[in-house]
Amino acid sequence: MDESIVDFQRRKRLGVVEAIWGEHKSIKQISEILKKYQLASETALVTRLTKEKAEKLLIDFPSAKFHEISGCLTMGSFEECLSLKEEVIILTGGTSDLGVASEAEIALNLHGIKTKLLIDVGVAGIHRLLERLEEIKTAKVVIACAGMEGALPTVLAGLIPQPIIGLPVSVGYGISGGGKTALEGMLASCAPGLLVVNIDNGYGAAMAASRILSS
Repeated sequence: MDESIVDFQRRKRLGVVEAIWGEHKSIKQISEILKKYQLASETALVTRLTKEKAEKLLIDFPSAKFHEISGCLTMGSFEECLSLKEEVIILTGGTSDLGVASEAEIALNLHGIKTKLLIDVGVAGIHRLLERLEEIKTAKVVIACAGMEGALPTVLAGLIPQPIIGLPVSVGYGISGGGKTALEGMLASCAPGLLVVNIDNGYGAAMAASRILSS
């Protein structure tokens, strides 16, 4: 029995494409959903896929593309990017945050939003952040990904006026490993106006940025 109901009206209603959560779905379940997207000529975004799962899906959907770093699979055309410069800059505290940051970047690019990804600007070497500050200020929205204690968004929110979305990442030693420390640190930030999404939720951060840009 096929119980999947796809929200094809979400793009028209909210301006965003529905993401298909791939981690806990079987290949058969994802395939059935992707067939519906094909029939409707809609663009699909599948998140949290292993390479093995993706390779099996690509056999039946050769026009799809697997983005290995992010674990995302896309099928269909991306919206045309009309901006001449990057509207959203995505920062990572370290290279370990790259998968989550890439998920956010792909989700934004799919919606026609131009992005720039800056890697390794964490506060452990704060000079790296300060050296890029003028470049970061050119963005309309900033997504700051950080694991460990999650300090990057707080520091950044005290330096620039743009909307900043804190994206906690499940990276770090001991109690930091699941991302809860980074999440709680961002939620408890003394920097006014810092927005925070859930742990490893790159897609959610991207859609928050999209909503800000469309307001």
